Amino acid sequence: MKQGTLDYETYNSRMEQVIESRPFRDGVTGLIILNAVVLGILTYEDSLSTGLVSLLEFIDRAATYLFAIEILFKLIVYRGRFFQSGWNWFDFIVIGMSLPPGAQGFSVLRAMRVLRVLRLLHIVPMMRRITEALLKALPGMGAIFAVLFLITYVGAVMATNMFGHTDNPEVALLFGDLPSSAYSLFQVMTMDGWRFEVVQKVVDDGHPYAPAFFLTFIFIASFAVLNLFIALLVDALAEEQRAVADEHLESIEEEIADEFGEADRERTIILEHLEHLKREIAELKAAQAPSKPMK
Repeated sequence: MKQGTLDYETYNSRMEQVIESRPFRDGVTGLIILNAVVLGILTYEDSLSTGLVSLLEFIDRAATYLFAIEILFKLIVYRGRFFQSGWNWFDFIVIGMSLPPGAQGFSVLRAMRVLRVLRLLHIVPMMRRITEALLKALPGMGAIFAVLFLITYVGAVMATNMFGHTDNPEVALLFGDLPSSAYSLFQVMTMDGWRFEVVQKVVDDGHPYAPAFFLTFIFIASFAVLNLFIALLVDALAEEQRAVADEHLESIEEEIADEFGEADRERTIILEHLEHLKREIAELKAAQAPSKPMK
């Protein structure tokens, strides 16, 4: 019984090494990219020949089954540890949505198959580091979004009071109520046609000071807050890079310590052999030394 348990653990350990190996990861990455290309080509299904569509759908189904086998393989190897990783949960859900028989015909499930491409975010090491850095930056992002919401709310209240009471239907549509003002200010913040679609209409409605208001809002909301947002992301990426560098340095230190430890062990063994040889030589000399004659 004990031998069987050891054999299973050895087999499981080897399978885990296979799953975490570079060739296995590269194979899964290639399959994801191939599947993404196939799904993209299938969006032109109406202009493709029936034979080509059938071939592409066969490749897509084959990729789905291979992904399912991969997940099943990981479940067998990792067992309970599989669900300790959020990325494994993501893979399990995304692949699971592709498996129902109606998924090939049901448009929503069929469209969501492309989510499998997002698995690259954790399979490719560089993408994984970037994604994890973004996730770590979420608390800071929440604070920045809260500040941005307050700025937009204050600006929307001011804009509604200053520009909303008008007979001009275009300006009333932009700033006639609080939600409309907030949406218009969001458009101004993104600088999407803000000059002619928003500001110019307000100026033509008899508000010559409107550009000063909007420029101030753009400076505060776009240049200040959004730059803080970018700085937060850059800092999170730098922190993640430092963590990776620290892990690499720690692994190097462990390797050096192991090498020195092995050298110390070899030195100890050599010294023990030398001491043993010295004792043997001393014993041989004592045995070969001529005994003194009796007087």
